[in-house]
Amino acid sequence: MHFFWDKILKNLTLLFHSLILLLIAIISTPSYARSDDVLIYIRDDVYNDYQNFVDKRDVLAIKSFSGKTIRRDVVDMIIAQQALKLGGFTLEFSYAPGKVNFRNTKMLQDGNLLISFDSYWKSDAQALADKLYISEPVIRKGEYVAGLYTSPYNQKVLQVKTLEDLKKLTSISTPKWKTDWQTLQSLPLKELIKENSWLSMARMVNLQWVDFMLMPFNSTPDQSFTMEKIHLVPVKNIAIVLKDSRHFVISKAHPQGEAAFIAINKGIKILREHGTISKAYTEAGFFIDRNQYKILNQ
Repeated sequence: MHFFWDKILKNLTLLFHSLILLLIAIISTPSYARSDDVLIYIRDDVYNDYQNFVDKRDVLAIKSFSGKTIRRDVVDMIIAQQALKLGGFTLEFSYAPGKVNFRNTKMLQDGNLLISFDSYWKSDAQALADKLYISEPVIRKGEYVAGLYTSPYNQKVLQVKTLEDLKKLTSISTPKWKTDWQTLQSLPLKELIKENSWLSMARMVNLQWVDFMLMPFNSTPDQSFTMEKIHLVPVKNIAIVLKDSRHFVISKAHPQGEAAFIAINKGIKILREHGTISKAYTEAGFFIDRNQYKILNQ
């Protein structure tokens, strides 16, 4: 009799655990995702800016890239979708925003994510070439010029004029972004601090725990970047070039991977020929007039 009740209790426990897991799966599935959509995981701060910029417009019809919340990451999202559509990819996308960052790479490798709408450095993508398709460049080598972003109260950084001035400063990045890390390693810094979370990097610079971080120039009138309590400004007319190209990466293990890869390359070629890519990044403030800047590592 005791054995009988033990077995019943064990079965009930297993059933309870199964129901909990099912409930978690239901809650975790975005309510805005249709069953035939391709689900894309995206960093939540990028998704919020994307939503605010698009503002219920047809993303495929967007021609102007000026606005308060536009930035390089948002342009990437729009260009990727337009390129896929122009190349003949017909499936729709739904989004699951969250603190994803490097988890996306693992999901791409495993085939659980079709594409990253945030472009990758070529050096990072090539390390995963056995698992990922690498698109034609969306940002070509030498086009990526970044600002030295710092707290508006950090006068040490704001007064930088030469490479020599960097010797007394600290910066922050992650070796997982090979191009960023190697670029910063080549500068004569006091210290380069490792941190894998982009949001944590921005917070540490905002608090002046770290002097500066490399960031793409923003479209705001003063090129500043603001997110919640974080407010960062670039050193005026000073820049660093990151000598690598950026590409969209697509999972080879995803059932739609090959079709998406063929389509996005066709679309990138069309957008490039029409001048859309250059226009988009310029209007978003990312491509700058280099004649107005001193590029320290030119």
